[in-house]
Amino acid sequence: METHIYQPSDVKLAAEDIKRGDLVAFPTETVYGLGADATNEAAVKKVYAAKGRPSDNPLIVHVSGIEAVEKYAEPLSEDAKKLIKTFWPGPLTIIFKLKPNALSKAVTGGLDTAAFRNPKNQVMIDLIKTAGVPLVGPSANTSGKPSPTTAEHVYHDLKGKIAGILDDGPTEIGVESTVLDMSTDTPAILRPGGVTAEQIRAVIGTVDDGKHSVSGNEAPKAPGMKYKHYAPSAQVYIVDHDADWQQASQWVAAQPNKVGIMTTDAILNHIDWPANAEPFSLGADVASASHLLFKGLRHFDDEPDVKAILTEGFSASGLGEAYMNRLNKSAGQMHFEIKK
Repeated sequence: METHIYQPSDVKLAAEDIKRGDLVAFPTETVYGLGADATNEAAVKKVYAAKGRPSDNPLIVHVSGIEAVEKYAEPLSEDAKKLIKTFWPGPLTIIFKLKPNALSKAVTGGLDTAAFRNPKNQVMIDLIKTAGVPLVGPSANTSGKPSPTTAEHVYHDLKGKIAGILDDGPTEIGVESTVLDMSTDTPAILRPGGVTAEQIRAVIGTVDDGKHSVSGNEAPKAPGMKYKHYAPSAQVYIVDHDADWQQASQWVAAQPNKVGIMTTDAILNHIDWPANAEPFSLGADVASASHLLFKGLRHFDDEPDVKAILTEGFSASGLGEAYMNRLNKSAGQMHFEIKK
């Protein structure tokens, strides 16, 4: 299959692909998603095949407003409506119980719930409205690999497997949306993201922020809950924010292969790195690091000589919670330690 690169002015062409039951990658403010008609079961199954994604991993349904949610979900609570009014369009995905047989089990991963999001990207909204249907949209990458933040990342993973990529340049946030489960008695954050737990509590009060992962045999209720995810081929190691980076530099010098270094500029520019260190800047702070994390992991995935990647950790609060969630899963919880 030839994969077309569409510009924002080509939304009608991308929408025609969707209507035919084909797949089109689309931009959002978080990462690029892989779009298919959420009401077309055959098209949805193509998403799993293109990504190599387990079919028990549910998909997010992207909509252009609350009306589409009300069409498929059971009546929304007042708290749910408050969240939608406050955070949509934006990087908050909300899980609701569905009306009977409202959406295919291929969308829900066999569950009686579905995750909905109204993205804050006008090109994406135009695509939904022009296609006339809600779109499923997992990240547009090979399953388990770092999520794509540019159209080039998508093309690298999925060329020849999908009909098109709607290119709107680099994404703004760089990590996926927060996923909030509103189908339980106590709302629960299943995946941290661009909307923080503190912001959600300010709107609806009590929120459970304690479960972001599932075991290998447990079916996830939301994307990104697998223990190891977002992982490049090289082993990622988390270097804690209070670690001795000069010691880390000495460890790198003793390695037989190249080592990727992903840190903020304050560290990157003030350490004597050995010749086998390959640096990648995460910018100035946790906000820029969140924006650049997947880009850096993908950069080193294209460097076969890099066998390990040392990546700076941050305090897991605010946006740092989303950053550390993705970094921990890309590293499989592995932290860098100097054995004495």
